[in-house]
Amino acid sequence: MKKLALIVGIILGFSLFANAQVNPKALGLRLGGDGDINGAEISYQHGLSESNRLEFDLGLGGNDHHNRLYLFGLYHWVENINEGLNWYYGAGGNVGFFEYEENDDYINIGISGQIGLEYDFSDLNVPLLLSIDFRPGLDIVGDNAGLGWGTSLGIRYLW
Repeated sequence: MKKLALIVGIILGFSLFANAQVNPKALGLRLGGDGDINGAEISYQHGLSESNRLEFDLGLGGNDHHNRLYLFGLYHWVENINEGLNWYYGAGGNVGFFEYEENDDYINIGISGQIGLEYDFSDLNVPLLLSIDFRPGLDIVGDNAGLGWGTSLGIRYLW
């Protein structure tokens, strides 16, 4: 446990001295899920400063028993690790619309966090951003309230 705390401390210490260059705008897809409910999201990122941005994701997903449509809004802090490699973390909210095969429909509202790694290819004159992230969440309001999570691979076009 002490080694993990030391590693996290070193990474956070270096991140205080390194600033990421957040892109003004990025549009693309996030693909993934939690193993039970998988899907795709249309993802838009809007840069606010050199190290902060907003992310909005509209997704569709489901499994054999239900389908869902959901919207996430997150605020990110972006820290540079090395040249185009960044890590980011953030928090926000979500709303989901679920439809079950037995016609039991409901809406969930919750809060979410997000942490991930990304590589920005714009230094190589390629307007592309690749990312992998983990998104835990807590649905507060709705018929299926509780903890959830998901991992996703993202690919976005930069402009």
